[in-house]
Amino acid sequence: MTFGTKIAWDDTVLPFQLDKSDMRGRVARLDGVLSGVLRQHAYPEKVEALVAEMALLTALIGQTIKLRWKLSLQVQTNGPVRMIATDYYGPTDAGEPARIRAYASFDADRLTDGAPFDQLGQGYFAVLIDQGNGTKPYQGISGLTGGSLKASAEAYFAQSEQLATRFSLRFGKSSAPGVPEHWRAGGIMLQHMPKASPHVTGEGGSGEGGILLAQDVLDGDDAENWNRVNILLDSVEDLEMIGPSVAPTDLLIRLFHEEQPRVYDTQPVRFGCTCSEDRVRQSLSIYSAKDISRMTTPEGRVTADCQFCGAHYDLDPGTVGKDAQEVRGD
Repeated sequence: MTFGTKIAWDDTVLPFQLDKSDMRGRVARLDGVLSGVLRQHAYPEKVEALVAEMALLTALIGQTIKLRWKLSLQVQTNGPVRMIATDYYGPTDAGEPARIRAYASFDADRLTDGAPFDQLGQGYFAVLIDQGNGTKPYQGISGLTGGSLKASAEAYFAQSEQLATRFSLRFGKSSAPGVPEHWRAGGIMLQHMPKASPHVTGEGGSGEGGILLAQDVLDGDDAENWNRVNILLDSVEDLEMIGPSVAPTDLLIRLFHEEQPRVYDTQPVRFGCTCSEDRVRQSLSIYSAKDISRMTTPEGRVTADCQFCGAHYDLDPGTVGKDAQEVRGD
C-alpha cells in the first residue's frame, strides 16, 4: 500500500443492515488505532499481522456492545505466539469514541518461517463481555480453526451463538513519501439476524472436528440469502476495503445495492488504555507486607509495566499492599 494521508473515515466502524436479506453488519477502517497498538512494542512482522487482525476483529465485534461495557477477545495457544489479548471499551457516552487496546506474548526463538497463523499452534479463541459492576461476565470459547483468526471467530459465532457470521478483512503496511510506514486495516462483518429457533443439525458441523460453521445454522431462504450476499462480498477489492477513495457508505452501495442497505451512526474508535497508578495499587492491595517485600527490586521499589501501552509504574513498597491499605483506612 502506498498511501499515508489521514482519511475522514479512518478509525471508524459503520453499522448497517441489509433489509432484503435480513442481515446486519459493520464496516471498519483502522489506521491510528493500529499505530497506537503496535508502536508500544517491537513485534516481529508476523506477530504484528496477528495483532492487527485481532484488533480489526475486535473493532467489528465490539461495536455491538452497549455504553460502558467491555468486550475482550483472547487467543491462548501452545505455539510460538502464546497469547493475543484485545479489549474494546464501549463509549462512556453516546457519540464518544470507543477505545481499543491489544498486545501479544510470544517466544521469539520459536517463531518459524510459516504464515502468521502457523505461529499459533493449538489453542482456543475466547470472547468475554463485562457489563460492569454487579454483573457476571459472559465468556464463550471455541477452538482455533480454518487457518486464520477470522475463520476462528466465524466458527465461534456458529458454535457458541448459533449465528451465521462472515468476516472479510484486509490489513498490511502502508507507506508514502514523507509518511512513516505503518499498518492499516479494513474489514466487513456480516451476520444473519438471530432467530428464535436457529436451524442446527444434530449430526455435528461441517468444520474441522465437527465444529459448526455458518452453513450449518441456516437452511431454506436464509441459506439462499446468505450464499447470495457472500458472493457479493467476495467481489470486494483490496483498495475498496482500505484505500483512500471509497467511503464505507459508497462501498456498501457498490457491493449490496440490491440488498437495500441501511446505515446507522458511525462509531469512532481510538487506541486507549485504562491502566493507572490507582489501578496498580488496587491490584497490589491483596498482598501482605511479606508478599510485597518479595516483589521489591534491589533498589527498594515496586515496579509494574502495562503490557498493553508500556506505561511504567515505580512505587514505594511502604505505600502498597494490604497493610498499607489498612493504615490508610481504605
